[in-house]
Amino acid sequence: MVALCCAFYFAQSSAQQTSNSTAYDLVIKDARIVDGTGNPWFLGDIGIKDKRIARIGAIEANEAARVIDARGLTVAPGFIDVHAHVEGIYNNPAAENFIRMGVTSLVTGNCGSSTTDVAEFLGRMTERPLGVNLGTLIAHGSVRAKVMKLEARAPSADELQQMEAVVEQAMRDGALGLSTGLIYVPGTYAKTDEVVALARVAARHNGLYATHMRDEGVNVMDAIRESINIGEQAGLPVEISHFKISSKNLWGKSTDTLQLVRDARARGTPVTVDEYAYTASSTSLDTLLPGWALEGGRKEGVKRLEDVATREKIIKQMKAGLKRSGFKDYEYANVAGYDADKTFNGKSISDITKQTRGKKSLDAQIEQIFEMYKAGGAGMVYHKMSEEDVRRIMAEPFTMIASDSGVRRFGEGAPHPRGYGNNARVLGRYVREQRIITLEDAIRKMTSLPAQTFNLRDRGLLREGFAADIVIFDAEKISDMATFENPHQYPTGINRVIVNGTVVLEDGKMIDAFPGQALKSRSQKPEARSQNENRK
Repeated sequence: MVALCCAFYFAQSSAQQTSNSTAYDLVIKDARIVDGTGNPWFLGDIGIKDKRIARIGAIEANEAARVIDARGLTVAPGFIDVHAHVEGIYNNPAAENFIRMGVTSLVTGNCGSSTTDVAEFLGRMTERPLGVNLGTLIAHGSVRAKVMKLEARAPSADELQQMEAVVEQAMRDGALGLSTGLIYVPGTYAKTDEVVALARVAARHNGLYATHMRDEGVNVMDAIRESINIGEQAGLPVEISHFKISSKNLWGKSTDTLQLVRDARARGTPVTVDEYAYTASSTSLDTLLPGWALEGGRKEGVKRLEDVATREKIIKQMKAGLKRSGFKDYEYANVAGYDADKTFNGKSISDITKQTRGKKSLDAQIEQIFEMYKAGGAGMVYHKMSEEDVRRIMAEPFTMIASDSGVRRFGEGAPHPRGYGNNARVLGRYVREQRIITLEDAIRKMTSLPAQTFNLRDRGLLREGFAADIVIFDAEKISDMATFENPHQYPTGINRVIVNGTVVLEDGKMIDAFPGQALKSRSQKPEARSQNENRK
């Protein structure tokens, strides 16, 4: 009996030792490797061990517990989407629409809206694991609302100090930087010096300044200058979100807006931009109204609309804004999601007005907008950009690819197709078909450039020792399928997605795995840490 037990023990021990001695958990064989640097692709194998890339080079198949044959396929770092709106991701933790685009890491908290408790938000990953890696910015608008509600005035010295304290704590808890949404309430009420003061706090912690700037249309040049000025005064990198020209009268002027960025970089100011690959934006219905009309929240806004004189003032300003932008009416504005009447989803304001009021004059369209605002507002898609500008911006070396999307529930609403197809659209349409940029540069714009900009030091490259976030796709077949008419369609050509060494998408099927990790800042600069230690 003892002999049998011993024999069993040694057999079990030997088997366990063999398993443990396997050099790699996973090997990707015969891959066409695009490593994220922008360098030309090369053939090789990738060995993964303990969630990280252990080796890039020739690897024998018998050295791995599992082998993926990648012959004829492109292997790249997992895509990093630095402009997402996924505060509700814990309700949909697989983040399938992102995974199927090859996105393995997300940065949320953009456009001035975020959690104000970063530790709690990122800490929830321990109880509710995610399919993707997640980081967040601390948003000026949310911080301002916490301290000042929705008041249209400058903060007092005490209020500014309170806001600085919120940003300070958020950065200590791992926020990647400060974001603003200067067209949204309450961010639109802030002057430049207020933003500079909060940006300086982020700068002390190696953070960056990411901005939905004050205007992307008629006054876009001034808005870019303000964005760069904030970075230069506060001493931190500037990241301009969803860089675009949204005024028809200024289409083609991306030559001038890009030159402002080039000039800043020539002065030594690190400025980058991000872009989605579409000629339509997506935001709220509320932005069609003047910012001053929204002060105090929807209840106060409705009161202003019910006052005859104020209502006429709002109408006059809306018409003037349309004229300056080169649009005759709101035909460009489509409803993405309207809870009060879901039959509106996917239709333009012009068509909805014709349907509900029997006419589609500009005055009738404005009245329809007011009615929808009173009913709670709506998510919108705005067709306001030119293809020429999209392509020109994409070609710049400092442009990142980002979706500006949330986590989607398949079949729900009529959202912007960028949430399903953005990365695939770049690789299929702008790389393979139009050759606006090379495959290697497109991958760099989705991987190492975002990682470098947001200080994610062990991601964004296929390098030994880096986190094993990887996407495998067929460069000849990858395509976006989502359209404005039918947005709920996943892209084709993406074979596998790996997050921290775990396969989460295989042969077009989602795997029930949630290996995502929190992406946190490197906290304070060394000199700031030393000063704080001396104060203790």
